[in-house]
Amino acid sequence: MSLEKKIEKDLIIALKAKEETKLSTLRFLKAALKNYAIEKKAKELKDRDIISIIRKQIKQRRDSMEAYEKGNRPDLLEKEKKELEILKTYMPEELSVDELKKIVSQAIEEAGAKTTREMGKVMSLVIPKVEGRADGKTISKLVVEELKKLEGKEEKEKSE
Repeated sequence: MSLEKKIEKDLIIALKAKEETKLSTLRFLKAALKNYAIEKKAKELKDRDIISIIRKQIKQRRDSMEAYEKGNRPDLLEKEKKELEILKTYMPEELSVDELKKIVSQAIEEAGAKTTREMGKVMSLVIPKVEGRADGKTISKLVVEELKKLEGKEEKEKSE
């Protein structure tokens, strides 16, 4: 079953079960999918497009949660958390940090990167491999850490 059909099916179930939060979240997601399809003039969306849209929705929820936390709005923060959990159910399983580190190391080797200035090369290799299974902030943090380690080794070797 395609992701779009699963979302549609879950929306109908939420409607029948009168699950307000899930219903509103899925309606908002369906609207975003429809807008994307109109924008791209696509008759049918691919799962990777849907995952990309869901990822954007998740990022919006996280940003809102941060703002509500700063604004001392626990009621809205809780609503966003529930919506975030609903959206996460449609994402592929997240990669562990160890799996992600392995992919980052392979990409650094593949790109021949030695400094943090070459982060873009590495990121362009990592992102397609982990598509939808890791957060962009986590990826960039790991890439920077690994490149800094390499820079440190380079500096050590030059000083010796």
